[in-house]
Amino acid sequence: MPLISIVTPVKEGGAEYLGEAYESLASQTMPPGWEWEWVVQEDGRTGFLSSALPSDDRISVGMARQGGAAMARTMALGRVRGQLIRALDADDLLLPGALSRAITTLVEHPDISWCVSACLDLMPDGSRRPGPYDPAPGPLADDVMISGYRAGRFPVVGTTMTAHTDLVNALGGWAAVPASEDVGLLVLCEAVSRGWMLDEPGAIYRKHATQSTAQPAHWDPAERTALEEVLMPRLDALRELGWRWQPTSLTAHGER
Repeated sequence: MPLISIVTPVKEGGAEYLGEAYESLASQTMPPGWEWEWVVQEDGRTGFLSSALPSDDRISVGMARQGGAAMARTMALGRVRGQLIRALDADDLLLPGALSRAITTLVEHPDISWCVSACLDLMPDGSRRPGPYDPAPGPLADDVMISGYRAGRFPVVGTTMTAHTDLVNALGGWAAVPASEDVGLLVLCEAVSRGWMLDEPGAIYRKHATQSTAQPAHWDPAERTALEEVLMPRLDALRELGWRWQPTSLTAHGER
């Protein structure tokens, strides 16, 4: 059965919105022949997820020593069974049709290895705001992501990316950095393959006081510098190799 795997890291105390994330996933309408699996990884070994998640055979739960969201995502990668993969944070939501649009785009455009979408910020007062730098729909220009990163206006939320799982594996999963590991993976995917901007928003990014990006540590200059010190040499090395990743085409029913 063709699958898309949704990867979510969760630390103890971070499950307040997990039920809503599940409902947004469970309500997705899938293309014919496709299913989803939710690969949820505890960042730690408390086992709290056993009582925090609904009973659903499509959910795969794991845990490992605490090491941050990036490590939890990559540990979850070992349980991924889908041909396609996308991230979903525990406090965010998928919009209706998000998975179907991503799958259909990658099926219909076999030269495209990954796609992204706009993301709406959900404010504490319930209002929704679009991102300020969303690219135009369609094939993305080379280096639009890295150029935006360097200019301090990254075009999309990194967790909106849906990619071929083989590509994510080839790039080693999410870099072991303190923050913005989704941005790092997206930029590396861009360096070796082509991407696409979907024409509708695919996710809701919840703004709240306890989210990781609201904490001072997320914006610590030393940690931001660490991301660049890890990311840029990998990016340069990939470009010097001249290696390009080309997907194996998916049919409308997910078969290769």
